[in-house]
Order: sequence, then C-alpha cells, then structure tokens
Amino acid sequence: MINEKDLLKSNIYDVSETIIIVGSCLKNMQPEGYKKLTKISKNIYELCLEETHINMAITKISGMIRTKKVSNIVFATVDKSPHCVQVHYIRNELEKMMDLKEVNITNYVVVNDELIEIDSNIISLSKNLSKIKKMEK
Repeated sequence: MINEKDLLKSNIYDVSETIIIVGSCLKNMQPEGYKKLTKISKNIYELCLEETHINMAITKISGMIRTKKVSNIVFATVDKSPHCVQVHYIRNELEKMMDLKEVNITNYVVVNDELIEIDSNIISLSKNLSKIKKMEK
C-alpha cells in the first residue's frame, strides 16, 4: 500500500529510510511515471509550491533528515512548471544548511511517464540565468 501524505501536515518522525517528495499534480499528470516511483518507495509526500512557500518545505525536510531515519530522498515533479522546478531547488538549499553526506538525494522530472534524472549541477545552473546566457555564445 502506498503511504501518500501531505508533506507539511506530516510528523517529521513518521519517515522511512527512503522518502519521495513529489509535486502534488504528478500522480494525475504522469500516472505511469508515478507508479515507477512507488517501486522505489511507498513512503510518498506530496508538495505543492503553488500553495506553500519553499522555505516551509525546506524546514520540514531538514527536520526529517535530522531524525537520522532518512538516508534516501527522491524529488520528482512534472517538467516545465515554474512552481515544480522549485522542488528541485530544495536539494541545493539543504546542502547549504546541513551535512548531507549520509543522505543520497536524487531528482527526477517525469516526461511521457519516464523518470529523467536531473543532476544537481543542472539544478544549480537553472537558477543562474546569466551563466546560461553566457553559454549561448
């Protein structure tokens, strides 16, 4: 059974070794891709950054990590959403604020029901439009 929860309404101690944080629209927009995620872990937390400020999500996830129960985090969203792209920025913010060497983090966008892994360098670059502009030349 899938253990689907609202990230911000969940207790930080109610976690497992592997947690998946998904954009809340992913299940409806990419159902087969979502099913692939459930094979990684049944402990899935939904998050909508259209409704919630990213800082609230960062605080909640950092609390989950500090319990020492979580060793794998997967972030997964649809592609091309300006709100969902922020879900991937959470990784970078967590890395700046705490030691994550004991936590494996993977980021995916789901396109045509396929999981496409996104490297953390790509995520960082996407926040730096001037660097992207320089690469254009």
